[in-house]
Amino acid sequence: MPNTTRIIRVLIGKPGLDGHDRGAKTVASVLRDHGMEVIYSGLHKTPSEIAEAAAQEDVDVVGLSILSGAHMSLFPRVRDELASRGKEDVLLVGGGIIPAEDMAELENDGFAKLFGPGTNTDDIAEWIKTEMKKRFEAEGEDA
Repeated sequence: MPNTTRIIRVLIGKPGLDGHDRGAKTVASVLRDHGMEVIYSGLHKTPSEIAEAAAQEDVDVVGLSILSGAHMSLFPRVRDELASRGKEDVLLVGGGIIPAEDMAELENDGFAKLFGPGTNTDDIAEWIKTEMKKRFEAEGEDA
């Protein structure tokens, strides 16, 4: 029987005017080291551009990184743009400087997990792998 293990496809997006991408690039590198295929959006992307790239690349996960404080407006806009493209099933995660109360609100609003400063990057990768394994198994695929 052929190996049907799916590679997790991730888009790391930097919405808005936030010009700091060191953390996003670090997470992207670690996810690659964990066997994921990672697309990095680059800086200063609109929610529409991020969602369009996610749809075109047929990703499983969209990870958003933000340090500008605009997470409560930009993150939901990305989620809505994904839904408008039929990608509401994408695993949404995020990270950056996000207060705990905002993390809770975003997690209640469709974001599976938000990671704060100092989170071990290997823990992020393992969390994504665990979540995607559950999703792949539910779809009858090997993870």
